[in-house]
Amino acid sequence: MLYIGIDNGVSGSVGIISDDKMLVSFFKVPTDKEQDYTKKKKRISRLNVVDFGRILHEHGAPEAKMTAGIERPMINSRRFQASISAARCLEATLVVLHLASEKGIPYMFFDSKEWQKELLPKKLAGRQLKIASREIGCRLFPDFREEIQKHGDADGLLIAEYMRRKRL
Repeated sequence: MLYIGIDNGVSGSVGIISDDKMLVSFFKVPTDKEQDYTKKKKRISRLNVVDFGRILHEHGAPEAKMTAGIERPMINSRRFQASISAARCLEATLVVLHLASEKGIPYMFFDSKEWQKELLPKKLAGRQLKIASREIGCRLFPDFREEIQKHGDADGLLIAEYMRRKRL
């Protein structure tokens, strides 16, 4: 079984872990900058669905069963633009998972607190959560230390690890 942990969003990450932890992959969500679809002249980041699909295909194992866990997107009316970006990225992610194999890759959603409760120290908030994610990710997956530190956290890997431990 391959567990795919997806830290949703254009600044997110993806971790892939096999049952025996022999196969581990970690990458930043691939994005492109494009012209915004509104009248306002600005650029937005969007999920590059072709690269994302290619990465899943290259880092997976064709004969392995796969399941994905996606961190539920932040939807907050006071953070409208960030919420729209998160929802847009989620929809593109679901399309990639649907097309990634003949039957699609099954997926489930997690609130961040669910997997953080299992893998991160208690009573952390805000920036402390990202620091703890980075430090614990580097300890559990030392081969990816450089990538984790560059990205700033290991959320995608930790979501996959949570799924592996729970056998979800």
